[in-house]
Amino acid sequence: MKQITLLTLLLACSVTSAAEKTRILMLTQSVGFRHGSVNRQQKDLAPAEISMVQLGQTSELFTVDCTQDAASDFTKENLQNYDIVMFYTTGKLPIAEKDLDYFFNDWLKQKGHGFIGFHSATDTFKSYEPYWDMVGGSFNGHPWGAGTTVTIAVHEPDHPTMQAFGSEFQIRDEIYQYKNWQPEKVRVLMSLDMNKCQPSKPYHVPVAWVKNYGEGRVFVNNLGHNESTWRDERFLKSVTAAVKWVRGELDGPADPNPELSARQEERAKQAATQK
Repeated sequence: MKQITLLTLLLACSVTSAAEKTRILMLTQSVGFRHGSVNRQQKDLAPAEISMVQLGQTSELFTVDCTQDAASDFTKENLQNYDIVMFYTTGKLPIAEKDLDYFFNDWLKQKGHGFIGFHSATDTFKSYEPYWDMVGGSFNGHPWGAGTTVTIAVHEPDHPTMQAFGSEFQIRDEIYQYKNWQPEKVRVLMSLDMNKCQPSKPYHVPVAWVKNYGEGRVFVNNLGHNESTWRDERFLKSVTAAVKWVRGELDGPADPNPELSARQEERAKQAATQK
């Protein structure tokens, strides 16, 4: 591979061979705004990348290769080396059309394969329908900035990817709202609680969701703008569970729940009216 940082060091005490571990390609390229969490600042790795590499090592569950060179590393040939692709990206990435077609129409639809998107993954390929249809929606502003503490309602605290958060939690992070949102295609797992957030907006703002994609799986979590989130034990436990869920090692539903989104929309309207 060209210009890719190989980060698959094994712990000396590991009892799992590298061949048995989930293999992750983490793309953190920015073609637009560059978040501090993925800014390498002339270092080998950015904070989010460091967290993922260390998480793979300490859990002994997966290995992570980090790249900021989509043109060289997000290719049909290189995707054969991985089980999961992670995006913390922005803008129109320099990926060849043939490689995108392969990713959407073949690779991602395979059982055991999956996509995990963090924060600005939804601020990527916003004019490219196959992408925003896959990821679930497109960035459309963030009324809740990086310094805002928000209250998040967890709709399915028993879902393996949500168990670390409980039924409700607070966190200081930047939260997006979306366009191209299709509630009939996703299963929303947590949302802003507009009764406890400022500003309170009269519409549903999902924070994390899952969906099936062929036989593959998709997990998206808006959190991750702030570097502190990448040190948050709840967040990291959720990511670990998401990896296992994508691979089929944990059970958890992914069928759409548009009725939940409809209820959250009504709750948000009522909350905004009362404030």
